[in-house]
Amino acid sequence: MKSRFLKDRLATAVLWSCMGAVLVILGGILVFLVVQGAGALSWEFITQPPRDSMTKGGILTPLIGTIQLVLVAMAFAFPVGVLTAVYLNEYASTDRFTGLLRLAVRSLAGVPSVVFGLFGLSLFVIFLKFGSSLLSAGLTLGCLALPVIVGASEAALKAVPQDYRDASYAMGATRWQTIRKVVLPAAFPAILTGGILSIGRVAGETAPIIFTGAAFFTPDIARSLFSQVMALPYHVLILATAGTNIEETRGIQYGTILVLLLVVLGITLTGVIWRARLRMRSSR
Repeated sequence: MKSRFLKDRLATAVLWSCMGAVLVILGGILVFLVVQGAGALSWEFITQPPRDSMTKGGILTPLIGTIQLVLVAMAFAFPVGVLTAVYLNEYASTDRFTGLLRLAVRSLAGVPSVVFGLFGLSLFVIFLKFGSSLLSAGLTLGCLALPVIVGASEAALKAVPQDYRDASYAMGATRWQTIRKVVLPAAFPAILTGGILSIGRVAGETAPIIFTGAAFFTPDIARSLFSQVMALPYHVLILATAGTNIEETRGIQYGTILVLLLVVLGITLTGVIWRARLRMRSSR
């Protein structure tokens, strides 16, 4: 009995230590970014476009471009990912084809982002002739987000009790009516989690958009899906690697990173609040 108690206490201490280490590392990164980048933040920094070879001015153009890329990517990836999960969980039989499809989806999650960029260049930019544009970059980022959304959605659908489906069938509903009226509403808060998780990866990727639509510099916000677009991650890369005034733009670099984190945090927080309200509404 004493040995079991000691093992339990040891395991608890190890788990708490791991959690504490993660919090310390995360807190250290956040404090470092705030110290380095807070001085660059101002109303002009947020509302003015870059100028003078991006060494002065603000980040309005890449900020709006990042939001546009996230919206295009999620408009493509979220419905496609959810419908794929519905097929895998509700319609597909347990056979070799379904197993290979699940394996392919899981494998996509481990593919380097630069490979997605080359894929987007070949398919969207060249083959479909969308050109280097917001649409090409957004669709490429959507492909990057698909594995996360499919995996989270399928897990959410599996968590819905089978009794819900059986009760719906007993009342004369068809399979699609059951999925649309019963299964999806019950699983949607968890499905939304997959969308929230994918937003952070989509907003912070650089390699895919370099090949498909990100502009080194453009003075205007993208007016259509076929316009090139600036983005915060690529903007940071340019400031950190191009030119001879890297030290002069250090504050802008960290300020841009800080704004990117705040944008992702704001979008994520909005999704979390929406998910909490949906859960409260479904539990009534």
